[in-house]
Parts: sequence; structure tokens; C-alpha cells
Amino acid sequence: SLNVCKICHVQKKKTRGKTFCVGRNSIMHSSVCMPLTGVHFALDRITSTVACDMDLSKYPMDEQECMLDLESYGYSSEDIVYHWSENQDEIHGLDKLQLAQFTITNYQFTTELMNFKSAGQFPRLSLHFHLRRNRGVYIIQSYVPSILLVAMSWVSFWISQSAVPARVSLGITTVLTMTTLMVSARSSLPRASAIKALDVYFWICYVFVFAALVEYAFAHFNADYMKKQKNKIKARRQSGEINVKNAIVLFSLSIAGVNQELAISNRHHRIPRSLPGSYGTIEIETGETKQQQEMKLDKKSGLKSLFKPIDADTIDIYARAVFPAAFAAVNVIYWVAYTM
Repeated sequence: SLNVCKICHVQKKKTRGKTFCVGRNSIMHSSVCMPLTGVHFALDRITSTVACDMDLSKYPMDEQECMLDLESYGYSSEDIVYHWSENQDEIHGLDKLQLAQFTITNYQFTTELMNFKSAGQFPRLSLHFHLRRNRGVYIIQSYVPSILLVAMSWVSFWISQSAVPARVSLGITTVLTMTTLMVSARSSLPRASAIKALDVYFWICYVFVFAALVEYAFAHFNADYMKKQKNKIKARRQSGEINVKNAIVLFSLSIAGVNQELAISNRHHRIPRSLPGSYGTIEIETGETKQQQEMKLDKKSGLKSLFKPIDADTIDIYARAVFPAAFAAVNVIYWVAYTM
């Protein structure tokens, strides 16, 4: 049969005549085929491991462009010419190729002549292909758990302020779980100096989880502060009532002393020159004391108005609306920034 080939020579060697510009390790499989017609065919097959420089700043929403360049190493364009076939039937399988992390969205072929001043021109075949990273795995393994942890931290806003162990344990648990998720996810991420999009999202979620714990500390501080203020006001009222009672007793005693002195003076037909404990003296002393107290209270109220405490339940009510709204807004900004 004319189609039967006899393989006379097969060898496996390092590539010498052809090289991949970004290849790390290349092996050439060469064979010579002589059919019965007498026409000799030289067949070369190259197995190569190539590298592709990637920008991981948008990982895992990144799209990469990689190049596969085949270039002559020992022969210039005067000795050998490379070109892609017109119908490109020899290049097939890229449309159906399935990768674990990427999807090939587009590819194109180019033929170039590389000009080296000292050596001349060398032919090069280039294959440019665009890769889009598959995001489904990262959404399930990283994004969804982070969102659920942030939502779990909001449960503390509906727990009573008096349930200190429940709220503290929930806040600490969510913070530690978020930390564990960040560490475990980073161990499987490619090492790069650039800040990746997934790292940014992890830190956003960590800030919201930590802020929920800080919110309870702030609300609890305000609750204790208001409780202490109420106790101080109550103590002042009690001391004021005691002072009023003492003043009434002293006033009644002074009235009794005046009446007694008037009775004695009537007996002796004379009016006393000075009456101890008279009405005017009491009123003047009482008035000066009230003015001083009011001035002191005005100064204190002016300082306290700058740091006016908020009711703890009111803080929780605001947090129930502010935290989800802020997290939703940040998510919109994040996804628009990294997917556009």
C-alpha cells in the first residue's frame, strides 16, 4: 500500500533547531518516514512546558493573555521559513479544550521575523490565546462562606444587651472563623506580590465582622454610662430631699426661736434689735446657693452635650439597618470595580 510508512529512525532529544521562547523544558520527538514511493518525510514533535506571565491583581476575576512562540534557534530566515497553514487544519482542539481553572475565549496565529542586529532575521510562529479564569469554585469556596459569616455577625444586633456571654461569644467566634478562612484560602492561592481581589474581599468581610463586635462594646459602654448617670441623678435627688427636710427643720426651729423672743420682748415692752435666723437671711443664703449650683450645672451640661451618650437599644436598631446597607454598597462597588 502507498500509505504504509516504514519508520527508519526515531529519537528523543532536546530541541536544538527549534525553541520555545518562554519554554521551561522542551523535548523533541523526531522520526523519518519513508513510504514505498521513495519520498522521505521528516517528522518532528515537540513536548514543551511553557510559562506565562500573569497579572493576578484581579484574581480570581482575572483574564490572561498568553503566547506560545516557536522560533528557529540555529537557522535564520535565509535557511528556513516557518508559516502556518492557510486553513490551519493542523491546529485543532482549542475550541473543545477544557482546563481545570481557565476557559479559552479567543486565540489567533501570527508569523513574525525577529531581527537581531548581530545574527540576522529569524522566523517565529506565535499563538496568542486569551484565558478567562473559572470563578464558580472560588464563589462557592471563598465568597459565599465570607458573606454568611458577615451575616452571622449581624445576629448579635437582635440579642439583648443583658446577654453579655451570648453576644461576646458570637462576635469572637465569627472573627476567629473569618481569620481561619482567610489563612486557609491564602495557602491555596498563587504567591504574588500584588494584592489580589480575593484578599481585598476577605479584608472587607473581616472589617465588617470586627465592626459588629466593636458595636456591641460601644453599645454596652453607653448602657453602663447611662446606668451610672441615672444612679447619680437618683442619689442627687435623695440628697436634695434630705437637704430640703433639714432646711425645713432648721426653718421651723428658727421660727420657734423668733416667736419665743417676741413673746419675751412683749413682756418687757421692747423690740429686739436683731433677730437671729430671720427670713431675709435665709432667703439670701438660699438664693446665692441656687445660683452657684445652676452655674455649675450649666458648665457640666455644656461639656456633656459634646459627648452625649446614646441608648444601647437605639444603637442596635441603627446597626440593623446600617450594617447590611453598607455591606451591600461595598459589594456593589467591589464587583463593579473588579469585573468591568
